[in-house]
Amino acid sequence: MTSPTTDAVRSPAARRARSGHAGPAERDRTWSIAQVAEEFGVTHRTVRHYEELGLISPERRGTARVYHRRDRTRLGLILRGRRLGFPLEEIRTIIDLYDAPRGRRSQLEYVLAQIGERRTDLEQRRRDLESTLAELADFERRCREDLEGLDEPGSVR
Repeated sequence: MTSPTTDAVRSPAARRARSGHAGPAERDRTWSIAQVAEEFGVTHRTVRHYEELGLISPERRGTARVYHRRDRTRLGLILRGRRLGFPLEEIRTIIDLYDAPRGRRSQLEYVLAQIGERRTDLEQRRRDLESTLAELADFERRCREDLEGLDEPGSVR
């Protein structure tokens, strides 16, 4: 099942925009905070929070925030990174690498290293959880045995 975020990031228009094949109308299109928040399934407060952190930087027209294609792309990357469990500072680094002179290559190399670290961490957590579950199962088995022993005739209560 997809979420509004993945739908938005995978939409044909979003793919064209990311690939640089957006038409003139798409390149110049702007969105309000309400439109961006609704599209990505987040609150206005979440969008403003990412703005306060400098992760997105919409244009200001008076008191209104005006979001461009770049802001939407960055928001999609932020939300994807959060779903994958990356801290915001790592997400910032990844997104900032996209704008670096080496561009996409350095970003992908960095992301691959981060994915490896994240996978190692999650695999260790899985081993820890499996060990804890095994300990709980053993403890539960012993408790049930003790309880059954108390129900036997002649047992001390």
